[in-house]
Amino acid sequence: MDKCTDINPEPFEYTLSIISGKWKMIIMFWLWRCEVMRYGELKKSVNGITHKMLSSQLKELEADNIIVRTEYGQVPPRVEYSLSKKGISLMPILKEMCIWGHSNFKNLS
Repeated sequence: MDKCTDINPEPFEYTLSIISGKWKMIIMFWLWRCEVMRYGELKKSVNGITHKMLSSQLKELEADNIIVRTEYGQVPPRVEYSLSKKGISLMPILKEMCIWGHSNFKNLS
């Protein structure tokens, strides 16, 4: 029996759809490390991201229940972002990627 015929790629494809793109994992990284961040803090931390792209990526991550957007009813408006339980459940994967990066980053030269 061919071992490739019994593979269901949908769970893997779903995971990639959640974290794919240049910015989502970087945003998740910062929220993982800092726990709670405001929009401006994220904008400063995610080097090179535009306002439009950050806004778009945050909306997608929120729609996928990876992050939580908390809006405080005050003037001026204050919004904070954090990882949801579902987002936190992705952090072991992100941690392993960081470990791999630390191990291999030195070998680039």
